[in-house]
Amino acid sequence: MDYKVEIAKLIKLDGVSFDEILPLVVTAKDTALADFAFPCFKFAKALRKSPVIIANEVVENIKKPDFVESIESVNGYVNFKLSKLNFVKGVVDKALSLGENFGNSNEGNGKTICIDYSSINIAKPFHMGHLSSTVIGASLYKIYKKLGYNVVGINHLGDWGTQFGKLIVAFKMWGDKEDINNRGINALLEIYVKFHKEAESNPELNDQARNWFKKIEDGDSDAMQLFTWFKEVTLRDVKKIYERLDVQFDSYNGESFYNDKMQPVLDELEAKGLTKISNGATIVEFDESEDMPPCLLRRSDGATLYATRDMAAAFYRKNTYDFYKSLYVVAYQQNLHFKQLFKVVEMMGYEWAKDMIHVPFGMVSLEGGKLSTREGNMVFLEDVLDTAKAKALQIINEKNPDLDNKDDVAEMVGTGAVIFGTLVGSRIKDISFSYDKVLNFEGETGPYVQYTFARCCSLLSKIDESGQVDYSNLTSADSYELIKLIDKYPEIIADSAAKYEPSIVTRYIYSLACAFNKFYLEQNISNSNEGDKAARLAVVRIVKDIIKNGMSLLGIKCPTKM
Repeated sequence: MDYKVEIAKLIKLDGVSFDEILPLVVTAKDTALADFAFPCFKFAKALRKSPVIIANEVVENIKKPDFVESIESVNGYVNFKLSKLNFVKGVVDKALSLGENFGNSNEGNGKTICIDYSSINIAKPFHMGHLSSTVIGASLYKIYKKLGYNVVGINHLGDWGTQFGKLIVAFKMWGDKEDINNRGINALLEIYVKFHKEAESNPELNDQARNWFKKIEDGDSDAMQLFTWFKEVTLRDVKKIYERLDVQFDSYNGESFYNDKMQPVLDELEAKGLTKISNGATIVEFDESEDMPPCLLRRSDGATLYATRDMAAAFYRKNTYDFYKSLYVVAYQQNLHFKQLFKVVEMMGYEWAKDMIHVPFGMVSLEGGKLSTREGNMVFLEDVLDTAKAKALQIINEKNPDLDNKDDVAEMVGTGAVIFGTLVGSRIKDISFSYDKVLNFEGETGPYVQYTFARCCSLLSKIDESGQVDYSNLTSADSYELIKLIDKYPEIIADSAAKYEPSIVTRYIYSLACAFNKFYLEQNISNSNEGDKAARLAVVRIVKDIIKNGMSLLGIKCPTKM
């Protein structure tokens, strides 16, 4: 039962519709006084009555249903207190019957959401700078899937630019094909870094690089063969990282894919009188009220830019997928770029410009280190995951040395800790990554939640779940608070999707684990009578299912034993 909806249906006000009433029904701040509250202040002017009088009249006109224990008028609010027994039975029965499908929705039926995330660069290693985009986008992908949307995950590869000419020069001068096939992207990085060091004393290398990139643009067979091989080597390596992070994509169409799709967009902009030539460059100027510099679409030498390719990509995605929304999970440093992009599409007369959403996030750093491909001092994500796994294995050996499948558990705990630590805070905040912090088994961490899941699994494996459930046992303070939290899970998922914020799910799962551990400590599950034991074990099973499902929405697996 959706109690908020059912309560809204009870409220009758002259000239006020259900759709106006529903958003005003809120969860009460002080749950000791009420579960839901309806403020009447908004209607005082229209009804020419004080909020107190309106609240009194609302109460007088309601016939109290079985699921409500009491309805009171308090200082202009109508307070609703639910029948604990009715509420508990409804939530537990629904959650048990749905299992891991609890929280599923059909709100997205018939709607497609495109999500552009990760967007790694070809021939450059997967580093910590890609972590946030990758795990935020992957989590949103899973959340929207759970809500019934058709989701298209897009890895907009950075596979265009002069750097590929530099890489070809570097390969021809110092590269070894067998070494690159064996060591993959790390071998490519070595020759890329060497190119820049050599170019400092030999600038002619840059001219050679530009010539080779021109050959790629012209479709030269030798250049294209190397260009394609670099992409294959890169994707082979990064897909191993994606597998560890439980990340998937439906499209790897990168910048190069849109080379033949830019001109029609530029032609349309010109036909609509939106472009202007400034010092030989093609730009789109904005109204002064927009407070933005012009959007540069073609340089004076005829070269196109990110904005040109992103324009082509926007139209391709709309024409191909007819998206309901198109999300760009890209760092906040690109705020201006996307503001300009969306505004240009709007100026072209396309109302779907409003459906293009930039989902910005803060930066992630590891021990304050700068991330730079050119200098070769970047922090590889694979190294971070390997280190987290090794540290997790060390903790497991100390806490539970006889645990089976320790290596698999360490992978789940280590990788899960990195993901959870990235997603637990608001996405817009910068993250200073710490191994000790994310791998702590106490506090707001992945291992704490995983350990709670393992505790649930242990209880269910040791205690017989058969027996008639006595729901009255679940109306005590700690039980009732936990069940109210369980009831919020579907709302949490919907809220996370609406705000493009996986941290809402992350913090909820942590709060649920905390509430469950309090419940576990205060309830003697093993030595309860049959009815109480069955009721408590029902809650254990529900919490287990929600933790497993909620963590999977983040891309995290939970071991059954730790």
